[in-house]
This record gives sequence, C-alpha cells and structure tokens, in this order.
Amino acid sequence: VTPMIHFLYLILKIQLGDTEIPQLSKDGDIILGGIFYFHSSWKSRENTYTQKPLPLECISLNFREFQFAQAMLFAIEEVNNSTDLLPGISLGYKIYDTCGSLIRSIKVALALNNGNANMSLTSEGQCSRPVQMQAVMGETSSSPSTAIATILGAFHIPLISHFATCACLSDKTKYSSFLRTVPSDYYQSRALAHLVKYFGWNWVGAVRTNDDYGNNGMATFTEIAEQLGICLEYSVSFFRTDSSEKIQKIIKTVKASTAKVIVAFLSHRDMEVLIHELSDHNLTGYQWVGSESWIFDSQIAAMDKNHILDGAIGLSIPKAQVTGLQEFMLDIKPLILSNNELFKEFWEALFRCKFKQPKLAEIQKECTGYEDLTGVENSFTDMSLMPIFNNVYKGVYAVAHALHNILSCNKTCNNNVQLYPYTILQHIQKIHFKTKEGDEVYFNENGDPPAKYEIINWQPRENNIVSFVTVGLYDASFPTEKQLSLQSDSLIWTHSSRHVPVSLCSEKCPPGTRKILQKGKPVCCYDCIRCAEGEMSNSTDAVSCVRCPPESWSNMRRDACVRKEAEFLSFEEIMGILLTSAAIFGTCLTAAVAFIFYKHRKTPLVRANNSELSFLLLFSLTLCFLCSLTFIGQPSEWSCMLRHTAFGVTFVLCISCVLGKTMVVLMAFKATLPGRNTMKWFGPTQQRLSVLGFTLIQVIICILWLTISPPFPSKNFKEFKDKIILECALGSAVGFWSVLGYIGLLALLCFTFAFLARKLPDNFNEAKFITFSMLIFCAVWIAFIPAYVSSPGKFSVAVEIFAILASSFGLLICIFIPKCYIMLLKPEKNTKKNMMVKGAPR
Repeated sequence: VTPMIHFLYLILKIQLGDTEIPQLSKDGDIILGGIFYFHSSWKSRENTYTQKPLPLECISLNFREFQFAQAMLFAIEEVNNSTDLLPGISLGYKIYDTCGSLIRSIKVALALNNGNANMSLTSEGQCSRPVQMQAVMGETSSSPSTAIATILGAFHIPLISHFATCACLSDKTKYSSFLRTVPSDYYQSRALAHLVKYFGWNWVGAVRTNDDYGNNGMATFTEIAEQLGICLEYSVSFFRTDSSEKIQKIIKTVKASTAKVIVAFLSHRDMEVLIHELSDHNLTGYQWVGSESWIFDSQIAAMDKNHILDGAIGLSIPKAQVTGLQEFMLDIKPLILSNNELFKEFWEALFRCKFKQPKLAEIQKECTGYEDLTGVENSFTDMSLMPIFNNVYKGVYAVAHALHNILSCNKTCNNNVQLYPYTILQHIQKIHFKTKEGDEVYFNENGDPPAKYEIINWQPRENNIVSFVTVGLYDASFPTEKQLSLQSDSLIWTHSSRHVPVSLCSEKCPPGTRKILQKGKPVCCYDCIRCAEGEMSNSTDAVSCVRCPPESWSNMRRDACVRKEAEFLSFEEIMGILLTSAAIFGTCLTAAVAFIFYKHRKTPLVRANNSELSFLLLFSLTLCFLCSLTFIGQPSEWSCMLRHTAFGVTFVLCISCVLGKTMVVLMAFKATLPGRNTMKWFGPTQQRLSVLGFTLIQVIICILWLTISPPFPSKNFKEFKDKIILECALGSAVGFWSVLGYIGLLALLCFTFAFLARKLPDNFNEAKFITFSMLIFCAVWIAFIPAYVSSPGKFSVAVEIFAILASSFGLLICIFIPKCYIMLLKPEKNTKKNMMVKGAPR
C-alpha cells in the first residue's frame, strides 16, 4: 500500500506542482532531509487567479536557522569521518528553506517524501523501490512540525525536531513518526506552574503565542496552575503578524491588571515583537516568567534596552558543549566557495556587503569572499544557543546509530540490506547511546527525551549586559517533591531587588482566620474572616476553621486550641475558703454547745429537755457541718458517692432527733392530762427506736441509689463554652430527689408537731424554738430547689453547701442557743422550781 500511495503522490507532484529544489544538498549513500526557515518571512503578493501563483520570494534572513543547519552539517561530516560509526557509508543531505511559511513547509514535506521525483516513471522497479529519504531533521517550531509530521507519518519517515516542544506532538496516534531531542512542553508547563507556586504567586497574567506551541503549552500550564491554587487574571495571545491594534490591546490589558507576575509562553520571534511594544510604553516593574524559547536568548536580552525583563526567571535547556562545533560554524569560507546562492545571500547579510553586480551605485562595500569574522558580533557569531545546536547534533547521531544497527556495522556495513523508513523509525525509537560529551540519548514511548531543565535568572551587569545565571534545576525523573530545586539566595528580581515580588489578588489570611470567596471573582480573591469561638486555624490561607475538641477551646487569636480550664469549688478559692470556714465554725460552735450541755448535764434545764436526744442532735449537727466539706474539692468517684449519701443520712438523723424531741414535748403534755398515760408509749427506748427507724429508711434509700445508679464524677461542657465544669452527676435523679424528699417529709412532720405544741404552758417547752428552727429549715430548702437548678457550675455546689450550713445553723441556734443563754447568763432560772412553773414568763 505504501509504495502505491507514494506513486500517487509522485504523479500529483509532477502534474500539479513545481519540483522543490533544496537550498543545500550533498550526495551520499544515505540521504537525510533537513527543514529550516533560513528566511523569517516572504513578500506578500496579491493573487489574481488568472495565472499560476509565483513562488514565494523569501526575505528577512535568519542567522539562527543557519546555525542549526551548520550543526546538522557538522554532525553529518563527523559521522562520515568516523571509523566506528557507519564505516564505509556516507551520509548526504537535502536541506530546504520554508521561509517561515506553513504552506511552504507542507510543500517541502512532500518534496522530501518524493525523493525519487526526478527519476523516470518508466524505470524498472519504480513502485517497489524504497524512497531515497530515510529521515528528516526539523522543524524548529511546533505548528510547522505538526503539519510536516502528519504528512511524513503516513509513510513512516522519521521526523526528528530539535526545538518543537508542543506536547501535542507526543500523540502517536496523530504523529506516529515524530521524535524530538528537546523535552515536551508537557513537562515544561508543569515545571513553570510549580515554579510560580514555589514563590507564592497565585495571581498572575499570561501571554502566549497564538499557535500550537503557545496555546497547548499555556493550556497545560493553566490546568496545573488551577490544581495548585494559582489564578490567571488574564490570558492573552497574539502572533507576530497580528495588527498593531491587537498588540496594543494586550499592552492595555497588562497596564490595567493588578498581577505583578507575567508568564510568557512565547516563541523568540513573538517575544521580539512584544519587547518593542513594552519598551515603547516603558512597562517596567513586572516579574516575567519565561519558557525555554526565549528565556536564554541573548538577542532578546540585547533588544531589552529599557530593562523590561531584568530579573526574569524561566526554564532553559541544560547547557551543553559540542567539541569542534563552534570552530566549524565560524569557518565560513567553504560556504562561499560552494557557489550556493543562499550562502551568497547569507555572506552579504553577514558582512553587509554586495558581490559585484551591474549596479553598485548604492552599495558602499563590495564582497570579496575573503572577509574575516573577527570583530563581527551578531546572532550568527553568538554561541549561546549551543544547547539547541546539541539537540540537532544528537538527532543526526540518533539516525546514524539506528542505521549502524540496521546495517549490522562492525568494521564494515552490510550494503545489501534494503532500507525502509519504517525500519529506521523502529530502531531510532530503541536507540540508547552516549555522545562524545557524555550525554545520554534515548526516547520514551512518545518519542520524547528525558525532561530536564535549568532554571535561568536574568541578572543585569555593568555596561547593560545581562547574565543568564543558573539558579536551579527541574528534573522530571525525580519524585514530585524533589523535581524542583532552587538556590533562592542568588536570585535577582525586577528592579534588581533581592526580595521576592508579591503577586496576590488578596493578602494571605493569617492563622486564626479563614478564607471566604469574593462573589464573582476567582478563587484567589477572598476576604479573611476570623474563626468563631471554639474554632481555630493554625495555617496560612486556611479554607475552613477546625472545631476544637470538647476539652479544648480556642485562644484569643483563634490560632490554637488550649485546654479548657477545669472549674470546681476548691479549698483555695475565696468562696471555698469562706464555706470551709463556716463549716468549721459551725462544727466548733456545735462542739462548744455540746461541752456546755455536758458540763451542765445534771441541771434541770438539760435534764428536762431530754439530754440523750440533745446530745444525739448535737452529734448529728456536727456531722451535718462536716459533710458540707465533702462538697468542696475536685470530684472523685468516692467523694461523689459520699457527699450525697452522708448529707442525706446525717440530715435525717438530725431531723429524727428534732422530731423525737418534739414528740417528747407533745406526749409529755398529753401525759399530764387526767386519765392519760401516753408517756409509757414514748419512753427512752421508743425514742431511740424511732430515731433509728427513721434513719434506717434513709440508709436503705441511699443503698438502693448507690447500688442501682450512684453519683459519679463528670465533665460538664455545656454550661460554659470555655470551661469544663467538674461536677458530680447524680446518676439516678430519682435517688437524689428521694433522699431530699424524705428529708423534707420528716421536716414537714416535725414542723407540724412543733406547731401544735408551740403554746403548751410549760417553761421547759421548747416547741416554739423547734417551730422556728423547722420554719427556717423548710424555708432554706424550699429556696434551695430553684437556686440549685438555676445556678451554673460550681455555684450550684455552693448553693447546696449554703443550704446545708444555713439549715444546720438554724437548728443549732434556734434549739440550743436559748438554753445556753440561760445556763451561762441566767443560771438562777436553771432550777427545778422554775422549770415546773407553768405559764410563767421567761
């Protein structure tokens, strides 16, 4: 099928078009093609469509492409002179000029494909004979390369480019025979995005060439940038042939923007156009990030008279050296001796002279052919593009090594092997060798070499000279986190500053705040909102605040969670000291009363008021005062169980004693009535049993409470946001309220009996005092319930302690202090006679 397609192309070529003639050629056993644009443009003509269009008239000689062609010729000559590589086989070449025209690039590709076009169609074996062109070197740009690769790919002719970096060319389904010795922009775009991220720039502008190189490269950069949180304020494109109005529009966009960093994915020719416009408007102060196409171009640096690009940073092909190449390039006398019209034009442009012509009126200098390059400074004598020359050199050697393997060369090569481009393509894809300089050459499955870039920084020197200083390296073969390495200390930025420029849509949100997007703007534009109470963010530009754990709370700056202060009623704080003092004072006062009663135990007043119950009541009051101390201090498992049960049992014991005393008074009065003998039913034994019985009931309630669901220490996070309340959870609320309810029931019963006996006429009748004490007791505990429920934290414990102390003091003062007053200050009333007088005033 392939020979038939080739034959059809050949016929169409002969019938419909003129034969393309190579600008440079040399015979050899094996021919390599070359595609360069020795001219950057052409004269535009208006077609009338009444006659066949004339061939393009190329203008604007491009010295750089001459350098690339020279690198190819040097490599071919070196291979031909080698005894180790392709011995006995000579390589020839056919090199074409495309003038920078895409249409001409396609015509040249067809010309290279039809290597047998000048042979007779009647020659024997024409259809079965392989094509003469085995591989093609070129093109420099991506867009022409896509067109050429599409044509040559159909015939499997290898196309090896030295500078076409578009990632699109790695697609083997479209460009099956394309290979290159320069890394794909797939890696460069990612490297540029990570470089921008490294310096914290998240608000950048973008300018690109409007072709495959710029559009595909910037598309990948934009995709990765979005993943890294980088926003593009604008992304504009242009081509060098665009109108001045369009380029002016780009300048206005840059001026109106707030981004101080500009990523320029431009070819060197487009950058030349842009730098002129930037200089005219003196747009300095921007930090430029450049692609490899222009970042290490000395011509661009020389054009930057206004220091627009000072401090620029970008990716460059690693520096390289090819021994002997510079001398070969600068030895140009053989060029003019070749009598080639292209070389004559090149010579005239190089030395600004003219070879002898009929009209020399306007020519100030005539070319002799013996001019010397000494002292000539232009883009041809500039060797700064040696890395690209090395790419051309490696491309030729890749083909040579593939041919060497196919021809089974050792000391000689097998000339009987029939060569086909497809076979050569397969072998090129598998080659792996080192150049004489030690560079490894091989291709991956996409026809791309290893991706490695140097990071270049434009550093201005004296005399308006710019140095391209290597400040880092990007190697895609390393793990992601190690691919980019930089020496940040040696960087110089725009305006020769040593400080990294800032390019942000919004200032970074400090720790303690979170970002909230501004409506209708990119994600890089946001406001900083302080974290709410109980939340924190400890990183810059936090998207959200993190809620602190239950036992922690945010600090004032909201940038950390600090452990909440544990709050409980302690012995060290003022409230705890006061309550402890009151409890101790009450205990001491009770002990003093007990001492007084004991000292006067044989007096009528003590004997008349049931001394046994009085001492038991004083003992129970002492326990009541002391049990309040169990409520102070950090709750523990034992203190929680003890405080409530001790409180419940001691108060029941106390109320039982008061109830017993009340019953004694009431029964004593009933016993004095005629025909009544009730005291026999309420003697000392019955009194003891009643106290024991009433107390035993409370003990049983407490045991059931502790068995079923006892109180336990707990942490209350709900009461206060920034504090932990250490408290005793009730366990069973029924148990707690049963204990309180039983105490209240006894108190109410005691109050009722005392109230009934309050007007009995006996001087020893203490029912009035018991009534007052029970009134105080009930009032305190009735007030306790709402106060306890509504008091927060440790204050609820303080309320409970206050209720215990208040009710205890009420009982002690109302029942015992009047008696102590008589015993100590009115001893004359402490007589049996006085006790027996009924109704006598006291």
